[in-house]
Amino acid sequence: MTERRNGEGLPQDKAMTNSIGAGSPEDVGQGVGEASELAEEATVGAGRRESGKTSFPAFDTHHPPDKALIDECVHCGFCLPTCPTYVLFGEEMDSPRGRIYLMNKGLEEEPLNDQMVRHFDLCLGCMACVTACPAGVQYEKLIEATRAQVERRYERSPEDKAFREMIFNLFPYPNRLRLAAAPMKLYQRFGIGSRLRKAGIMDRLPARVRAMEALLPEVPKEEKIPETTPPAGEKRRRVGILTGCVQRVFFSRVNAATVRVLAAEGCEVVAPAGQGCCGALSTHAGREEESLNFARKTIDTFEEYDLDNVIVNAAGCGSTMKEYGHLLRDDPEYAERAKEFSAKVKDVTEFLQELGPVAERHPLPVSVAYHDACHLAHAQGIRSQPRQSLKQIPGMDVREIREAEICCGSAGIYNMVEPEAASELGERKAKNVLAAGAQMLVTANPGCTLQIRASLKKLGQDMPMAHPVEVVDASLRGEPVETLLQR
Repeated sequence: MTERRNGEGLPQDKAMTNSIGAGSPEDVGQGVGEASELAEEATVGAGRRESGKTSFPAFDTHHPPDKALIDECVHCGFCLPTCPTYVLFGEEMDSPRGRIYLMNKGLEEEPLNDQMVRHFDLCLGCMACVTACPAGVQYEKLIEATRAQVERRYERSPEDKAFREMIFNLFPYPNRLRLAAAPMKLYQRFGIGSRLRKAGIMDRLPARVRAMEALLPEVPKEEKIPETTPPAGEKRRRVGILTGCVQRVFFSRVNAATVRVLAAEGCEVVAPAGQGCCGALSTHAGREEESLNFARKTIDTFEEYDLDNVIVNAAGCGSTMKEYGHLLRDDPEYAERAKEFSAKVKDVTEFLQELGPVAERHPLPVSVAYHDACHLAHAQGIRSQPRQSLKQIPGMDVREIREAEICCGSAGIYNMVEPEAASELGERKAKNVLAAGAQMLVTANPGCTLQIRASLKKLGQDMPMAHPVEVVDASLRGEPVETLLQR
């Protein structure tokens, strides 16, 4: 990767070391959008036409970024080396504390314009800064509030708006994804992508279209799971499972493995037939009303069952569902129900470690590199549980990945709407995965799987990949390690 430098020509690690603080004139004396040449290119956005519209004041009165939360930032800089965009660009306004500075300015002084929105858009929402922050700044609440303001008050260019609408009219809807999967199968079967690349046609397509094509998952036969699965042996818990959207259509084997593992550990598992999207993609993109409607429907669906817990196997979904109480705080009908619902939500590895294993694990002599999905490690604080779930398997060699805190570039829809930055982060992550020297990669989010697989492919590499629960399932079923390595 090309070494990026700050305005004084310092390598970015030196720039981090010399950084003074977002609240001081030495560090933030620039106006909004001023930056070094490289950072300015990132801010403008790889040749994409911006709308040129402004709104003043930047934020309206409906849940603007909370001034009290903004003031908790002491501008110490601990967030800088963990922030993917600061690592890439070395630009203060593309760091968490820089964005917090802009939020503060937007409350009273600055309009919401192309430059300000660009800095907010470039944030991956990975929450690595939340983990790194010694002051406990709740950046996740600040950036989500800000993105909701952007989506309400900023008029995007027609091309950008249309592309985003296409995403949100497709991905949260499993039936629509299934319809899209049919031509995808033909596209993959006849190698159309390879032919387009050889003919040079792919290079002429917009970057966003090329990124979506590179991320296309294989379209396997969808594994259906029953609405109710009885426990193996004595019943220990009655749990529900979120089947998801992309997970349900393209990674249904993860859902099937989740149900088998939970049942083997003594759980009665309920998979409500009427469930839809949990609202995670919409929440992270600032589409507030849409996300709240998805949240209400999810609560309504699962409330019909007498459940001890609701189990989630996709990191981004779990982090949002655990925040329903905050998201629905203004809704008198749902506020308390949302809190009660969120209290029941558990990531599958978190739940398995709390429950304690009873089913026999058979040996799997294989080395795996474990990749921390950002919304599992940073947003939910779940790091040890998936590793422990893997290490409980005899013969399992769990290896760490260098720069584990740096996002792979997936980040919900980020790798589709910001393909340039996502590509650099994906390549960086892929190289670190390869450096671990493991036989396969294990991660707990479908977006991470697609992003890292595409990044490895660009490097001319390939690697088997699996969700942690799939590895546990293979161990419980006594599958040979060769079967696991064929994934």
